Amino acid sequence: MAADPFVRPEDETAAAAIAVISDELALFDDWMDRYQYIIELGRKLPPFPKEWTDDAHRVPGCQSQVWLEARCDDGTMYFAGASDAAIVSGLVALLLRVYSGRTPEEIRATDPVFLHDLGLVQALSTNRGNGIEAMARAIRAAAAQQQERDEQIR
Repeated sequence: MAADPFVRPEDETAAAAIAVISDELALFDDWMDRYQYIIELGRKLPPFPKEWTDDAHRVPGCQSQVWLEARCDDGTMYFAGASDAAIVSGLVALLLRVYSGRTPEEIRATDPVFLHDLGLVQALSTNRGNGIEAMARAIRAAAAQQQERDEQIR
């Protein structure tokens, strides 16, 4: 059996994950060291199934290729993700640490403004900054769709 590609939460809440990421990034004096840390996060992502590296899973608006898959178990959403670029894989890992393993309500309530607050968007190239924002939008859109499905069932 293949390994579970979905990211399990390390932190109790999305807000706690953001606080931990902020603390971890603050340990580094410059952005080159922070980039290396982010790349390492990407290397720790669970293996992403090859059959999901298709257009149906691709996130539009990213300079690099990025793929996401969402699953909902008992009201909790889990995400799997991957990219063909090392730094972008790290950004995927960072986003999934915040959003995976949360309810659709918590995901939608967690504004991706934290990407600006952490200085990530400003430190990245314009295309990469736009890409990470596109990833956050895709995750939040999946949560909105799940919420709609849940409401229709009720």
